[in-house]
This record gives sequence, C-alpha cells and structure tokens, in this order.
Amino acid sequence: MEIRILLVDDEPLLIESLEIILNNEDGFKVVGLKNNGKEALDFIRSEEVDVMLVDLNMPVMGGIELIEEVKKINDNIKIVVLTTFYDESNITSALKNGANGYILKDSGKSAIINAITQAVSGNGVLDNKVMEKLTGLLKNNSETDKNESISVDKTKEGNNHIGSNESEDVNEIIKDFTPRELEIAKLIADGCTNSQIASILFISEGTVKNYVSSIYDKANIHDRTQLVIFLREKIR
Repeated sequence: MEIRILLVDDEPLLIESLEIILNNEDGFKVVGLKNNGKEALDFIRSEEVDVMLVDLNMPVMGGIELIEEVKKINDNIKIVVLTTFYDESNITSALKNGANGYILKDSGKSAIINAITQAVSGNGVLDNKVMEKLTGLLKNNSETDKNESISVDKTKEGNNHIGSNESEDVNEIIKDFTPRELEIAKLIADGCTNSQIASILFISEGTVKNYVSSIYDKANIHDRTQLVIFLREKIR
C-alpha cells in the first residue's frame, strides 16, 4: 500500500524537487503540492492523505496553525515539519500542537524518507540539531520550571500529544518514576540510544527497553520525541 504524501511549502522549486524524489521511492506517492496552510486544509477535507511534509513560515496560514487545524480535522494524518527554523519556540509549538516529527531542510534524502516512514509507523523523529537544541534547553531549565504544568491536546483516545490529560498533575507523574527510571529518562533526554544507556548503566539493552516502556506508560506518551518535550518542561 502506497504512503500518500502532501507537500506544503511556499517554495515551488523545493516541493517540486521533493515530489520527484519521493515519487521515485517504492511505496511513496505525492498526492498534492500546496503553497500554504489554507490550501492544505482544503485539500485534506476531500482527499486521502497519510503524511504531510510542512514548512512553518508560509503566507495566509503558517505551519504551526496548520498542524493544530489538521489534528482537529483528522488526527490520523501524520505531520512532519520540514523547515530551516529550529528555535525553541517553533520546535515546542509544533510538537505540542501534534507534529510527529521535526527535520531541517538541509537534511539529506535518506533522512526525509526515514522521517516519513517512521511517522507512518507511529514513531516521532527529530533532526539531530533539533534534538541538541531541546536537550540543551532541558539542561538549562531553571528550578521554577519544575513547578510548571504542561497542557495537552488529547483529541482521540490512544492519540495523545506530549504527555497526558490536562487534569493530570504532571509533577505527580514524575514522582511515580523510580530512581532508575528517572536516570534513564534523563539519558534519553540527553539523546542517548537504548544501546548507549545500557553501556552507561551496565545493564542489558532488553532491560533498558523494559524501563523505557514503563516510563512511557507512566507519562502516557508513546515515543522519544514526546518524552524529550515532556522532560524539557519538568526535569533539569
């Protein structure tokens, strides 16, 4: 079954080039090219789309607003941000609104293809530069950040954005982490893979996976992207 992709960017040369590249990949089909968020919303109301590659800085309706509106219309559509911007505001706004990935325009072909594939599989994908930015911010959080709560948009059961219900006390969730889970969570936020965590803590990779599953369950999240944003708000 082909993955149906909608490209949304106000740079015609970019999306036309991407269209050629992606259509040459087995299992991929670009079903539309749109220049702004409004055009994209009109398109998904009448056409089937699996994944959207979305720029942030566009006329009429930008990417941040588009992500939020798409999730209201069809939360099953996966959205990968493809942009030149990787400042804190854009990254966190996009991910909190429901973006499934965030990669940069200087990423290679394989990174873009991987981001699409991972998004369809239900996994979050962050560009290395974006991950470095988030983990740097995590380390620099002040003590007062620990008292903030995170708002979450939960539009459908089993599909949560960055955390849990608005009514939940996120600080209580952190308290539920065991010391080992908290240790592993911080290593994940630092960008460590399961294999690296296993080496650092002298435990098996299988044991790490079990701890990660427990962390996801307690925080009511589903992938590393969500976990990094969750921890950025709560843990130094």
